[in-house]
Amino acid sequence: MTETKYISSKMAAELLGISVRRVVGLCNNGEIIGAYQDGRRWKIPETSVYTYQREKRLEDEKLPCAVGSTSYVDTVKNCYYVYKTLLIRDLIDDHATVTLFTRPRRFGKTLAMDMLKVYFEKTDADSSIYFRDKKIWSCGEKYREKQGTYPVIYITFKDVKFDNWNDSLEAVRLVIRDEYMRHQELFSWDACDEVERDYLNRLQKGKLSDVEYARALLYLSRMLEKYHHSKVVILIDEYDTPIQQGHSKGFYNDVITFMRNFMSGGLKDNPALAFGVLTGILCVSKENLFSGLNNLVVNSVLDDKYSEYFGFTTDEVNVMADYYGCTDKKAQLMEWYDGYMFGNTDIYNPWSVANYFNNDCTPKPFWTNTSDNEIIREIMKSLTPEIADDLISLIQGKSVQTSLNMDVIYPRITDGADSIFSFLLVSGYLKPLNTAVETEFGTFVELALPNREIRRVYNSEILFWIRNNMTQNVMAELEKALYLKDGERLKTALRKYMLTCASSFDGAAEGFYHGLMLGLSAGMSAMYYIRSNRESGDGRFDLTLEPKVSSMPAIIMEFKSVKEEKMLEASAQEALQQIEDKNYDTDMIDRGIIEITKYGVAFCGKNVEIAL
Repeated sequence: MTETKYISSKMAAELLGISVRRVVGLCNNGEIIGAYQDGRRWKIPETSVYTYQREKRLEDEKLPCAVGSTSYVDTVKNCYYVYKTLLIRDLIDDHATVTLFTRPRRFGKTLAMDMLKVYFEKTDADSSIYFRDKKIWSCGEKYREKQGTYPVIYITFKDVKFDNWNDSLEAVRLVIRDEYMRHQELFSWDACDEVERDYLNRLQKGKLSDVEYARALLYLSRMLEKYHHSKVVILIDEYDTPIQQGHSKGFYNDVITFMRNFMSGGLKDNPALAFGVLTGILCVSKENLFSGLNNLVVNSVLDDKYSEYFGFTTDEVNVMADYYGCTDKKAQLMEWYDGYMFGNTDIYNPWSVANYFNNDCTPKPFWTNTSDNEIIREIMKSLTPEIADDLISLIQGKSVQTSLNMDVIYPRITDGADSIFSFLLVSGYLKPLNTAVETEFGTFVELALPNREIRRVYNSEILFWIRNNMTQNVMAELEKALYLKDGERLKTALRKYMLTCASSFDGAAEGFYHGLMLGLSAGMSAMYYIRSNRESGDGRFDLTLEPKVSSMPAIIMEFKSVKEEKMLEASAQEALQQIEDKNYDTDMIDRGIIEITKYGVAFCGKNVEIAL
């Protein structure tokens, strides 16, 4: 039989987030079962506090979802929290020296790392109260005995986002100094030797050399082990944020050199290390950053192990929907935010789901608004015809078969399809449809867009790329040609546009030209309602422009792509005839639109033919 654990009124107040006086009042009124007075002090069963907390929450208004909170303690106290404490169990069972988790941004990495810090870190206060009603506590003494027993180094680089190396290095120095200052016991330590004392003094004053800062992780772990007589847990969150900045802003080599030395010092052959955990979006290849770190275990979105600990599972989202009284919204949640596959686990985007519940269950692209998608734009600028075709296919709901390069480095993200699609996969812009196949030639997988939210990103970024690769004169000519129903003028405008753009038109497939025309038409959205690939009549048209004002003609376009220029004219006529045969004008006629111009458009490389 488990012995009842009693806690003080002060500890109960901290757990409940109320005053000590209020706790005493609850005890006097018998609202906390089993509490009794021992002299002037109250002894309160810990389990009764959790029972009261749960019952009270059921009576009160629903707890808000944790959006943007990176504090485990604050989140479990004040928010609806999807508990991931079994991550602790699995890390202990694996006995890995250093584990790197690569997951997309806003998928709970920082909150998970803070949970690990709270669980493992030795503190004066009893931090076990934040885990006693969680799953990890019922896993057995093997796991409970490790709670609160390690000195922990916790560093996050998530805010190191500057435009040059000098500012970035200064930000890293401050992150390091803040972590040293968090361990105040070292600064008043009598057993600290002269070298360590000098190092600490100069660190406080910002007088360390760059080489000394690069060794800071090693030095701090050694001092903490010596002080606490215990090996050290090292947690490094968002390790690759400054590296991505370095790539985007032109100081990649500087940041890689520093980070390689910094992390190797603390994580490679460090006798003071108990274990380490890192998080990031990309696994920068071992040859480039983790050189010699042969104790590193990488867990990516392709791995089944740990797959349920970042993001929300289907069961977790269903429970949330029931809690918030939104059972009827499950299909909408799935359409917008489901679809990720980590290993064999179906995963929802946690950031977007939390925002959805906190915004009256109104679907929006919450996740896509948290980044400027700079890397996506870089990819757009380097498209080959084959990759462009694949991206258009993805927008149209199709899948692509590709090889992967999971050790890609930032400067080589756009070097080929394997690098581009690997980056889009690990950063959350694609999902695997099946288990990756390992062959002697590499890793192969079938990929698709996860959900409606991500489809918005592809549409906006590809359209951005198209609009920024054409001149205003070409756009004006296009609008004039459509208004005048001038097929020759339209052909000249399209031909001029394609001649001035990148070579990605050479050999492109029909889907690519469809996306091209959709992008060009988007520039006329002030005058037209633009619809693509919708059902009407006896089939699905390629593109329609329905006028917002009666003076403009409605437009229906059907596209064809051919391999030989001699086939252009016949294919354009075939496309025009398809509009007639399939009655694509049915919906417009039903809405009372009479003036409808129909275009059959055929493409071959940078050549175009139009029939109307």
